[in-house]
Amino acid sequence: MWMYLGLLAAFFLGLHNLCKKHAVQGNEVFPVLFGTILSGFLLLLPFFMGSIYYPEYTKQLGFYITSISWKTHGFIFIKSAIMASSWILAYQALKHLPITIVTPIRSAGPFFTFIGAILIYKEQPNILQWLGFFLIIFSVILYSKIGKKEGINFKKNKWILAIIAATFLGASSGLYDKFLIQNLQLNPQTLQFWFSFYTVLILLCILSITWFPFKAKLNAFKFRWTIVAVGVLLVAADYFYFKALQDPDALIILLSAIKRSQIIIAVVIGGLIFKEKNKRKKLVPLLGILFGVFLILYT
Repeated sequence: MWMYLGLLAAFFLGLHNLCKKHAVQGNEVFPVLFGTILSGFLLLLPFFMGSIYYPEYTKQLGFYITSISWKTHGFIFIKSAIMASSWILAYQALKHLPITIVTPIRSAGPFFTFIGAILIYKEQPNILQWLGFFLIIFSVILYSKIGKKEGINFKKNKWILAIIAATFLGASSGLYDKFLIQNLQLNPQTLQFWFSFYTVLILLCILSITWFPFKAKLNAFKFRWTIVAVGVLLVAADYFYFKALQDPDALIILLSAIKRSQIIIAVVIGGLIFKEKNKRKKLVPLLGILFGVFLILYT
């Protein structure tokens, strides 16, 4: 069951990436990011209020947000800091790079998760799963070759370095999620609400320095419906992902790989919508990544 929940998370993440590309194109990155996280927080806020004033009804709905200790708040704040850093880097990179380059590099996230899951959680993949992960990495290298044809030098382009750093931080957060869900026994909606709350605070602090004081930047910001859509879709994706992690049999190695199936939507549909170059050539490493995911899932 947890694998199917992971596939649902991947579906919503794929739609999330498409909306995110539209939201940041020719737009101010930080307020877009803030708007998406704020949208997700506002979506969860009624459940928090319901948990206070109508606890029994909220429990019946399955969205009760539990009370947690200050220590647990500290653990969630760490996750917010990690993901805020990852998103800032990823949004900046997405603004300056094609989605068909950004998404496949992000798809290397399972490799970092793979190593962490072995070292930290002692998860034991088999030989074919090892092969699947290295196939994913090799396919991402192929994308780098294609990226050069679009004028993107992977060694010198700072946005490539930014998306790689964002990918590493995102993978670290994925490993941390298993600790939060299984060791601290947080339910998905509680983790999502407080994670969104602290991320909003972090981004507010950043915006108060980098955006609010500058009138030109304020005027440059364009509100788009996809900003709200990104926040809502991310909440949906994270909910199903955290539900999957609640299963004690769930392996973070496999879940991180399942989530990469989102690239089908991002590369195929996104390439058509945004009319990006070399779509056919990008299908070759795309198939490599998908086959790598297949080896992980069905061996």
